[in-house]
This record gives sequence, C-alpha cells and structure tokens, in this order.
Amino acid sequence: MKKFVISAALALGSLASALPAFAADLTFWTWRQEDKAQYEKFFKEFNKDNPDITVKFEAFEATSYNTILSTALAGGTGPDLMMTRTYGGIESLAGAGYLMPLDKTKIPALEGFSEPALASETMRSNKTLYAVPAASQTMLVIYNKEIFEKNGISEPASWDEFLKSCEKLKAAGVMPFANGTATGWQNETIVSALTSSIMGKAFYEDLMAGKTTFNDPRYVAAIGKLKEISAYFPDGFIGLDYASAQQLFTSGMAAMFAGGSFELASFAKQNPSLKMGVFAAPSLKKEDPKLVGLFFDSGFAANAKTKSPDAALKFLNYVANKKFAQAFANDLSNVSAVPGVTFDSPLLARVAELNKQSIPYMTLVNFRYGEPTGSNLIQAGVQKLLNGQATPEQVGKSMTDGLSAWYAPFKK
Repeated sequence: MKKFVISAALALGSLASALPAFAADLTFWTWRQEDKAQYEKFFKEFNKDNPDITVKFEAFEATSYNTILSTALAGGTGPDLMMTRTYGGIESLAGAGYLMPLDKTKIPALEGFSEPALASETMRSNKTLYAVPAASQTMLVIYNKEIFEKNGISEPASWDEFLKSCEKLKAAGVMPFANGTATGWQNETIVSALTSSIMGKAFYEDLMAGKTTFNDPRYVAAIGKLKEISAYFPDGFIGLDYASAQQLFTSGMAAMFAGGSFELASFAKQNPSLKMGVFAAPSLKKEDPKLVGLFFDSGFAANAKTKSPDAALKFLNYVANKKFAQAFANDLSNVSAVPGVTFDSPLLARVAELNKQSIPYMTLVNFRYGEPTGSNLIQAGVQKLLNGQATPEQVGKSMTDGLSAWYAPFKK
C-alpha cells in the first residue's frame, strides 16, 4: 500500500510538471470596432506560442469607451487587457490604481522605444509607465494623386504655392478641400495639419519652456493662415460633419483632406481604387522646414487586478515585439511605436519619413491634463474663427486665458 501511494504521488508529480505552468482566458477591450478581424488574427498568432492562453476581443463605441472602461474597472469587472488612450487620457486610469505598472524589467523590449512614445503612456506624477505604446499618428494633408496630376499640381513648397494650387483647383471646378467643421474634434485636427510649419519648432519650444503663450505672434499668424485657407473648404463647411467630409474626399469630389494618418486605412476601405499621397503643409517660405504634427494615440495595458497577471504580461511582451508590430503596421496601416518596423505600403513609409520633421500635436499632447482642456478651447475657437465670430488674436487669448486655470506657466 505504501509503495502504491508513493508511486501515485510520483505519477501525479510527473503529470503536474508536464502541464502548462498556468492557463488563462484573457479579455481584451478596445474602441477599435472596425479592427476586430485583424486583432483576432493577432490573437491566434499569440496563441500559437502560448497555447495555454486565449484572448477574447470586445470593442465599444469610441466616444463612450473611456466611460465604459473606467466604470467597469472601478466596479472590479473590467477586462484583463485593454487599449488605453494617451497623455491625459491614461492618467485618470493610472491615478486610480486600475492599471498594472510596467517597466523594462517586466517588458525588456521597451528598452528600444523612443522617449516621446514612452512619455505618452507614463504618469507624470510618479514617472511610471502603464501601457506599451502602440502607434503614432501624423497630422498632415492627404491628397488625391489623380486630381493633382490631371490639373498639373505638385506638392506645394511654400504657402503661396499652396494657395495658388487651391485657386487652380477651384477654377477647374474641383473642391480643393473636403473638410468641414460641424464635428468639433475636426476643428482641432486642421490646426495641426495645416499650420504646424507656420508655428515652427521654435514657438513650440518657447511655449514648453514657459517663455511665451498662445498670444505669441507666431501662433496668431498661424491661426490667421488657417482662416485664409478655409476659403477653399466646401461651401457651407461650417455645417459639414466628419462623415460627409470623408465622403467628399473618397468620392473624388475634393482634392485634399487635412487630417491624420489614421484616415488612410479608412479611406482605402471606402474607395480601394483611390490613389493617395501625403505632404506636410508648407510654411510661408520655401526654405523653412515643413513640419507635421505628431502624437501617440493608443497603448496596450493590463488590469492591476487581473487574476492572470503572468499571462497578461506575456501578452504585453508580445505586443512590444517587432514581429507583432510588423503585422500591426501592415494589417492596420499604422506607424507602430515599436522601433525598427518597415512598411509594405509606400504611403505609410512616406508618413514615417515625414515624421522625422515634426512638432507635437500640442493641444492633445501637452494640454489635456486639466479643465478646460486645450482641445476644448481650440475646437471652440476655430469654430468661432471660421464662422467670423472671432479674430486670430481672440483665439490665442481664449487659449491662454482658459489654460491659465490650471497650467502653471500661464498663471504668471
């Protein structure tokens, strides 16, 4: 009997050592409903190397995602894994203790990430990282190559050339731009997409150093140029919403769309035959640098209270590696935050090249940490500016005055 007990114990011990160290069913939440098929493909690849771990995809409406996620995490029913916003968007979750703290010991691949990428998912107060940066986005001008070629137009080298190209298109019966301003967040994107070169790096650096405010003549001049080029937006653009503006561009009725690189995949789905190019809106002079607006828009995080922390960390290590990032870039047409990724798409490769000359998409990157946010202020200011209810100087003043409620450098 004694021999039997010992033999049984040894057999069970051998069986235990043959089993996986752990098994887990993880839930993954995101706002990217349209990416379900691609993410399920990514999860299958992850499962090949981690057969004991499965990941279930669940997506929510983008505009309500933050509220749904924070409510679930507060109630202890949130996901194991999640996509997070960046900058001010992650601080409320991290500050409440909902997210697993990360570092290069837990995820060695983070060693190669750029400092701006890591900063986008780092809590400022404790300098702790809470998500693996996923992708960067670029604010620029997207254009219809066939319309440009048909009208003998090339990418403009100066602001005057830009305006002349718009005038030529208008004279030919083509809408130069598809953009409208009825959807609030679009008012913010056109500032970065169309005026980053005019603002310039020196203005941004002075702003961040506390040496100037949005009353600065460089900023006011840039906002004035936005007003100038809005003459080439569609008739009635004040009432034109985002979806309608997209359709004007993808249908070939408009030659350009001022927005983000995140539009490229969507535009290609809407019209697979559309031939697109991208450029940085120019500055006033040919010799001045042409700048795009740059930001990181998402990351991958784990629930601090997940019941499967080891499995969650395995997944975060997976999304931080180059193999995943390469598939992420190619399948979702995104510039991955993971270093060393190349691009099958020449268009995406061009975006990555433009990123080498950039300033941050500042109202999002630097001014979403208090109320009122820089985003809320500029969205309202642009609407008034383009509706003839405010001057560029008044827009700059409203930005400075509004942010002074919480932004220390403006309280002087």
